[in-house]
Amino acid sequence: MAGPSASDNYAGVYEGRLQPGTRPALLIVDVVVAYLTEGSPLFMDTAVAAKDSNRRLAEAARAVGVPVIFTNVQYRTDGVDGGVFYRKIPVLKVFHEGSPLGAFPDDLTPQPGDHVITKQYPSAFFGTSLAAMLTASGIDTLLITGYSTSGCVRASGLDAMQYGFVPLIVRDACADRHEGPHEANLFDLQAKYAEVISEADALGVLANSKS
Repeated sequence: MAGPSASDNYAGVYEGRLQPGTRPALLIVDVVVAYLTEGSPLFMDTAVAAKDSNRRLAEAARAVGVPVIFTNVQYRTDGVDGGVFYRKIPVLKVFHEGSPLGAFPDDLTPQPGDHVITKQYPSAFFGTSLAAMLTASGIDTLLITGYSTSGCVRASGLDAMQYGFVPLIVRDACADRHEGPHEANLFDLQAKYAEVISEADALGVLANSKS
C-alpha cells in the first residue's frame, strides 16, 4: 500500500513562507562552458534553456541597477585548493586554471559593473568575500540561479539563508543532470530554506526593487 505523497507528508510541518526584501542581487552560479558543451563530462542537456533564462534575468537586473554576480570554479593543477571536494569529484579537473571549460559562455558573460566570485567549493559563500560584499551593499535578497540545482545552487541557497539573505531560487534558470535530483532539491529548498519562484516572478522582484 502506497504511503502519503511527499507534499502530503510535509503538509502542516514545512509551510512557512519568506517575503523578498527591497534590495535584491542576482547570483548566477557556475553557468560556464563545461555544462553547455557536448562531449564535456559535465554536459547537461537542460543547461541551454536555463542559460537563456539567466541571460534574460541578467539583462533585466542591469536595466534597473540590481547587482549581477557571477561565480566560476578554478583550481590549481594539483587540486590542493579543492581539498576533499576535489578528491571526491575528480571530474572537477575540468576547472584547472586556464581550462576553456571554465569560461563563461559568449552570450552570458560578466559586463562592466558586474561582479565575479571565483570559488573552489559548492557554496558561493564558502571561502569567498560574497557575504561581506552583499552586506556592505545593503542587499537583503538573493535571486539564485545556475548549475547544478542539487549541488552548487542548493549549497549557495542554504548559505544565503544562514547569512541572513532571503534566497529566491529561480526554477527556470537552474539545471541539473537529471530531473529527479533537480525536482527533489527544489522541493526541499522550498520546504525548508528558500522560496522557489518562476522566471516571471523573478522579473517582478527585479522590477519592484529599490536598488
